[in-house]
Amino acid sequence: MASTRKNRFIIIDKQALATLSYAQEGIFKPVDRLMNEEEAKEVDDIGFYKGKPFPFPFILAPSGKKNEEVITSLKRGERIDLVVDKEIRGHIIADGFFKIDRKRRIEQIFGNYDVQNKSTRDFLDRLGSYSIYGKYEVIFDNIKNVKNQIKNAIKSSGAKSIAAIMMDARPFHRAHERLLRITLERSDLVIVFLSKHVSKPNKLTYDNKYEIIRYAIDNYLPKNRVLVVPFESTYLFAGYNDAILDCICAYNFGCDKFIIGKNHTGIGMYYDRNEIKSILSKYESLDIEIEVVSRFVYCKDCKTLVNTSTCPHGSHRHIKYNSKALRRFFRIGILPPAVLMRTDVSAKLLSICMPNRFKNINTLYDEIFPNNGLLEDHSEEEFYLNLMKLHQTTSLT
Repeated sequence: MASTRKNRFIIIDKQALATLSYAQEGIFKPVDRLMNEEEAKEVDDIGFYKGKPFPFPFILAPSGKKNEEVITSLKRGERIDLVVDKEIRGHIIADGFFKIDRKRRIEQIFGNYDVQNKSTRDFLDRLGSYSIYGKYEVIFDNIKNVKNQIKNAIKSSGAKSIAAIMMDARPFHRAHERLLRITLERSDLVIVFLSKHVSKPNKLTYDNKYEIIRYAIDNYLPKNRVLVVPFESTYLFAGYNDAILDCICAYNFGCDKFIIGKNHTGIGMYYDRNEIKSILSKYESLDIEIEVVSRFVYCKDCKTLVNTSTCPHGSHRHIKYNSKALRRFFRIGILPPAVLMRTDVSAKLLSICMPNRFKNINTLYDEIFPNNGLLEDHSEEEFYLNLMKLHQTTSLT
């Protein structure tokens, strides 16, 4: 662990560190530094920085009494270390500080000031009253590694058209697969930015999600044309401006097309003089082609997965791909219907969610399923797959 005694320091969390790294690596361009009070006010007023879209000021205002004491007593040109989990992960050469309006900051991120909302309360807890600015440098390789990964994939594939899809994939279902397929039809390379959140108990980790989506891509899609990379989903992406930030990031990562669904919470679809618009319409100067895709459902009359904009049947005939509902299946240990998720994908995910669920799995397997008389080891994933085949047997129903 690095010592924190040489310089004065402020304490930040990993989310703030990742956010600073986005700008440092050029992913928020033209924003490449912390804004001073004048710049922050201008961005707040017009939503642009150096003539380019940016939805709110880029500032660093960490909470805590000690942080406030250091920030409000800094001297211009002073080196202030940035400490994360008791380790120095960067520094700022201070130019100054200014007081912020905490309520206004919440409104900028979330679109409102609702203290009943947990995300708002969490953000308030980590937000201080004073913002420090100046040239900074942080040590956080995750963003740099993703940037290099994408650059190498574009170079090695020779791709001319690169599409970006931001995906949470909790869990990866058939509508996600269909979205990837139609995007591949129009692009040489698809970059899936898989959300990477701070892990919580009983939640799917990034590694879990990556294992599942990678398995699906390797088995059912042209795997050399789909790259899955981690997307550090920090507090800046928690609010209603996340779609705009996603576009900015996708462009600066090297993509020329951004794919987003109409049901995305941050897109804000509305009608203006009979013309469909969204929050993205405000930023028509975004340097990336934006394609808004209608929601996918399974139509009981069409008997296939369809786009709601092309299906002639009403919503009462549609089976929806609701991620929250699907997670409930896995939470209680049930495989969802094959119409919603591929059976092998479900089996793999359920074995991850409920490891070592059965005692003596090999004995149970041999007692139920046909075998050649030999004792063999069987995984829970294999058990779920064969169990689903029994569910689909129709000769006795």
